[in-house]
Amino acid sequence: MSGLLALLDDVAGIAKVAAASIDDVAAAAGKAGAKTAGVIIDDAAVTPKYVQGFAPARELPIIWRITRGSLFNKLILLMPVAMLLANFAPWLITPLLMLGGSYLCFEGAEKIFHVLFPHAIHEIESDMSIKDPGHLEEQKIKGAIKTDFILSAEIMTIALAAIEAPNVWMQAATLAVVAIGVTVAVYGSVALIVKMDDVGLFLARTAPTPIGRGLGRGLVRFMPVLMKVLSVVGTAAMLWVGGSIIIHGLEVLGFGWLGHLIHDWAFALGHAVPAAWSGFVEWTAKATMDGVFGVALGLVLIPVATKLVGPVLARLGGAQKTH
Repeated sequence: MSGLLALLDDVAGIAKVAAASIDDVAAAAGKAGAKTAGVIIDDAAVTPKYVQGFAPARELPIIWRITRGSLFNKLILLMPVAMLLANFAPWLITPLLMLGGSYLCFEGAEKIFHVLFPHAIHEIESDMSIKDPGHLEEQKIKGAIKTDFILSAEIMTIALAAIEAPNVWMQAATLAVVAIGVTVAVYGSVALIVKMDDVGLFLARTAPTPIGRGLGRGLVRFMPVLMKVLSVVGTAAMLWVGGSIIIHGLEVLGFGWLGHLIHDWAFALGHAVPAAWSGFVEWTAKATMDGVFGVALGLVLIPVATKLVGPVLARLGGAQKTH
């Protein structure tokens, strides 16, 4: 009997330790997730554009496939690499982050370039119009997962830097919780956003009261505006996040003059307004300058990517297919 009681006591002790570990993981995940807020906003704002132009019945399946791709990116591809880099080659993290930031700057600047010079993409648009819907859907999903890979890499790296774990297993568990939580939050929000017009249409047709039908009509009219706003916000967030990653990376590598200059200008602007607005103005000024740097870098990278990197990758892809 005493042996049984001792065993139960040991089990209770193990359960307490496990519960404490779960609490520690949850707390660490919450703290690490908060550090990635800027990239999460970017991710949530960018994704809705990938379902624009498709039939309503295809929207949720597309989002679900992007969600699965995002989880695969984070848990299968990025988390093991992040753990290895953090524990064996931490010096590589900053250059890899800067590479991802450069891609974000390029993609954001390319969108602005297409708006300013729409004639440059007429051929692309006409080419897309002759593709069958299934192929177009595949292309959109691949593009979304590719962009998600970059954003997920930033999220995982930022979260990993914020995790204070006593051992590698706690570190991995916390990072996995962050990966799953962020993915569910981002793509759950995206699903709600893209289906709100359907909800509005349903209310406009079936709501039993005039107020409900009016609310439905309002949602239907408002959602295209919201989607355009999200597209603009997504592009701005790409440039802000990408630019800030590059500038911070330069500081880490010992080239901090640009980051210090931006900080000083933002600080001066923040203290030129009443104290109640100081923090907001300073943050906005810094984010704007980071974004402007992102635009400039992205515009420089457009010819590099389209004239050099793109053709090289296309040739490599063609060579692989011939074997």
